[in-house]
Amino acid sequence: MRLDRFLSENTNMSRKEAKRALHRESITVDMQVVKKGDVKIIDQQVHYEGVLVTIRKPVFIMLHKPAGYICSTVDDDGISVLDLLPEEMRHGLHIAGRLDKDTTGLVLITEDGQWSHRVTSPNKECYKTYLVEVELPLEQQLIEQFKAGIQLENENKLTKPAQLEIVTEKTARLKICEGKYHQVKRMFAAVDNRVASLHRESVGPLSIEDSLASGQWRDLTEQEIQYF
Repeated sequence: MRLDRFLSENTNMSRKEAKRALHRESITVDMQVVKKGDVKIIDQQVHYEGVLVTIRKPVFIMLHKPAGYICSTVDDDGISVLDLLPEEMRHGLHIAGRLDKDTTGLVLITEDGQWSHRVTSPNKECYKTYLVEVELPLEQQLIEQFKAGIQLENENKLTKPAQLEIVTEKTARLKICEGKYHQVKRMFAAVDNRVASLHRESVGPLSIEDSLASGQWRDLTEQEIQYF
């Protein structure tokens, strides 16, 4: 691995900031000052301003998203769910499956792109479960409609089969394995209903715990990471 990449992955520095540190002669490799970022790091000791840089353990987090937060890592308007994490943790993280600003519930955050792909790819059939409150009464025939697939506006294909459970007259639990733009809201709009509130309860076997209040987060266990 290149030295500048090693620094950006194992410190709070970006690749650009790492190059600046190298230029300031703040980096040593096996106690020798190094100024070039393309030096290969295998098992050498790297120090930044005299402090040993250790290999950082990959981050895998589950977070209970409150309403009003956006699932974005770029400079969009609004407050990102990443702002709920300590500042020193945020570098390099991304959200594995976004929720709308007004949607609450389980969000998974990581820096591992392959793991994130396994969570979000429709081909992996990782089901997400949503608790949906709608404005109009739900009819039993919707169960078969959702199972057969829903034709969304401006889409060429039906949605993949979804599992709809009617909980109360205006509340349902919906399981889908896709993540199209505003998909849940668009599915109900396609059957002439409107989503009033939306909460993601689970992703695969992971679910929001009773002890994880809105705005709180925790690291995933090794077993939970291996679910995907």
